[in-house]
Amino acid sequence: MTTKQNRLRVIPLGGLDEIGKNMTVVEYGDDMIVIDAGIMFPDDDTPGVDLILPDFSYIVKRKDKLRGIVITHGHEDHTGALPYLLKDVGTNVPILGTKLTLGLIRGKLEEHRIKKPKLREIKSGSHVSLGVFGLDFMAMNHSIPDGVAIFVRTPVGNILHTGDFKLDQTPIDGVFTDYAGIAKAARAGITLLMSDSTNAESPGNTPSESVVGVALRRIIAEADQRVIAASFASHIHRIQQVCDAAVQSGRKVAVTGRSMVNNTKIARELGYLHIDDADIVDAYEMQGLAPEDVVILSTGSQGEPLSALARMANRDHKTVSVEEGDTVIFSATPVPGNEKAVSRVINRLYKAGADVIHKGTAQVHVSGHAAADELKLMLNMTKPTFFVPIHGETRHLHAHAKLATSVGVPEKNIFILENGRCLELTENSAKLAEHVESGVVYVDGINVGDVGEVVLRDRQLLSSDGIAMVIVAVDAQTGKVAGEAELVIRGLVLTGGDDEVMLTEARQRVAKVLQRTSKEGVTDQGVIKKALRDSLGQFIWERSRRRPMIIPVVMEV
Repeated sequence: MTTKQNRLRVIPLGGLDEIGKNMTVVEYGDDMIVIDAGIMFPDDDTPGVDLILPDFSYIVKRKDKLRGIVITHGHEDHTGALPYLLKDVGTNVPILGTKLTLGLIRGKLEEHRIKKPKLREIKSGSHVSLGVFGLDFMAMNHSIPDGVAIFVRTPVGNILHTGDFKLDQTPIDGVFTDYAGIAKAARAGITLLMSDSTNAESPGNTPSESVVGVALRRIIAEADQRVIAASFASHIHRIQQVCDAAVQSGRKVAVTGRSMVNNTKIARELGYLHIDDADIVDAYEMQGLAPEDVVILSTGSQGEPLSALARMANRDHKTVSVEEGDTVIFSATPVPGNEKAVSRVINRLYKAGADVIHKGTAQVHVSGHAAADELKLMLNMTKPTFFVPIHGETRHLHAHAKLATSVGVPEKNIFILENGRCLELTENSAKLAEHVESGVVYVDGINVGDVGEVVLRDRQLLSSDGIAMVIVAVDAQTGKVAGEAELVIRGLVLTGGDDEVMLTEARQRVAKVLQRTSKEGVTDQGVIKKALRDSLGQFIWERSRRRPMIIPVVMEV
């Protein structure tokens, strides 16, 4: 008989209703494992924020139960939160991942000066026990080598977590999805399937990564001058194809951008990226090469303002500047929210005289995620009792749920969860349980968690509506104003007439308020500030239909 204490609990803390910060807790009795620990990158709604983490306080409060952290693959949205999590739970917890995944993680932890982490290498087909959990691993195709699905055996049923995947029939590294392993798991019985939903709205099958190589070879062979290829630094398969196309055209490959340099170095050392030493050069070493003899691998496919490609477009890169006739390849799709940033960089590249090629003009990118027919095939192969779509925005999760019903999964057995919502399973049942603490933690510079909603709201206000500051000295005893108040307005245009006239009227409005408070003998700073804020705010709204941040500064004399 199953009691409340030994029910299996599955709790996503990130990765739902969003693309990023993937993290899932699997808990049974006194044992708990975590699958993935990712970050999400900020967008225009989070000004000044560097990274967004899942709120993993639920794990930290129960760290004595944590038996291991299992990572499906090496992308940032599955590994980036690890340094922050380890700082809170300690480095004694084992981190499980494949060879390349651990190589990328090791570099990340060294950057954060986390010493002696317990990194435990796993392979496709291997088995590991963590507390009451038995874990089997299956190779999965994705846009980075060494990805795995995780089959979690528990006392009350089995879970298959696919990780990010596609079913590529011609993978460039020759490593196929482990169909035999998936079939074996299905024979053992899959109580719960948790499957990647990113491309659930896309019909058919996702094209093979190998088709990109055909386009890259043609573009690089036909280019008259230098070629700059921008991609995710972790997309080792794509980097391999750029290298192959460059070498085939008799060009050297130069690498620029910190993460690109680091990842290519790690991938080559571990045997996942193959290019002869003679064919790859440092960005500083390519100065003597003719433009038609070089391909530059660069970060910046998402329009990041400080990336190597953005600096090239702005002509402030240390070693490379875009010249008339260069070819720039955007070998990636903008992450939702980055479209404007990517467009800005493309426009600047065109202004610099480059020929820009992207997914809209050539097949220089394919997704690493399964489309609808592949997702249905996964459901048909695994025949789960219960199904939870993961890794996607709400629209993707609902689309994946519809695919599941179309292949025979009962609608009552499909759960579209929210981050923090607990799903409890027994041998033959599943039900929604309570919400646990969840949400986001903002990383701003060296500060983790200090940026709250109020700070973000203030930053958004400043960026859109500007700021008005009133500085006034008031006699602490009588409330009389000493001297003339100073008014400073930044980031705001007072429309409706000449700016100087409007500014003069604003100063008069401030002076009128202070005359009234002075006449009434008001000495309370709070009252004076409120009067200034209300009056000036009303005036600016009337003139510009804007609501800037208004900061009254009252000094006592």
